[in-house]
Amino acid sequence: MSKSVIITCAVTGSLHTPTMSDYLPITPEQIVTEALGAAEAGAAILHLHARDPDDGRPTADPEVFKRFLPQIKQATDSVVNITTGGAPGMTLDQRLAAAEQASPEMTSLNMGTINIGIFQAATRIKEFKYDWERPFLESTRDGTFKNTFADIQGIVERLGKGHGCRFEFECYDVGHLYNLAWVLDQKLYDPPLFIQFCLGILGGIGAEVDNLLHMVRTAQRLFGDAFEFSVLAAGRHQMPMATQNALLGGNVRVGLEDSLFLERGTMAQSNAQQVAKIVRILKELGLDPATAAEARERLKLKGADRTNF
Repeated sequence: MSKSVIITCAVTGSLHTPTMSDYLPITPEQIVTEALGAAEAGAAILHLHARDPDDGRPTADPEVFKRFLPQIKQATDSVVNITTGGAPGMTLDQRLAAAEQASPEMTSLNMGTINIGIFQAATRIKEFKYDWERPFLESTRDGTFKNTFADIQGIVERLGKGHGCRFEFECYDVGHLYNLAWVLDQKLYDPPLFIQFCLGILGGIGAEVDNLLHMVRTAQRLFGDAFEFSVLAAGRHQMPMATQNALLGGNVRVGLEDSLFLERGTMAQSNAQQVAKIVRILKELGLDPATAAEARERLKLKGADRTNF
């Protein structure tokens, strides 16, 4: 309870589609605006995906990342964290292309192959803005987010050893913690770890307090005190689970990637609104948001001056 709380903001993601919210940032200019707003509101880490500026579909094109990464770095001290998960259907090389060029301080790393089922969203929307949206959502009924042991090792070696990147280890189920323990057993990576418990995605562990406690206790058994833990919870679970995790001594993640809402029945009009809300909750609990400098020190990041953007 004595540590400040590292707030990550996941600005746009790759699973929500433009029809779901008019406030979802699509263009590089919108991503810059949303990222800087989140940083000003209190986010120490900015987790970033890219989208095709014309129709909002997820893209791994490094040239699109280049249209917003430098502007964000120049305007804020917050840590830039680039996805390596990308979106369903992308190859490993595609998913790593932007990070390998940009050499950021931190990237995400999914700790296993998972089913991510967002196909149910297609049944709730009668008319989409773009033709790609419905097939994209439906494809998750018979597809996987692939991250085999070979993929995990390759990412750690290419970005960790090759670029000095540190990782946000995204764990969607208990078994992913054991996969992470395997990474350490193989001496592929040195602590401290930054573990993101991902709750409430169809195909992963449910967003329930008992599950969160089990994940935390399992991580403690496996890693001792050599890790920081954070939580992202999908949709309506975002704020309650973030609050619970902060009470456990952990960190939090919010953002339009994980939830399009600010509260029940009210859509978030910006990422900054969600960050400001969790900052208020933390302060009412007697907890302080961590600065970017504090996050860098605790996670042993290499510093923004050693990136390629």
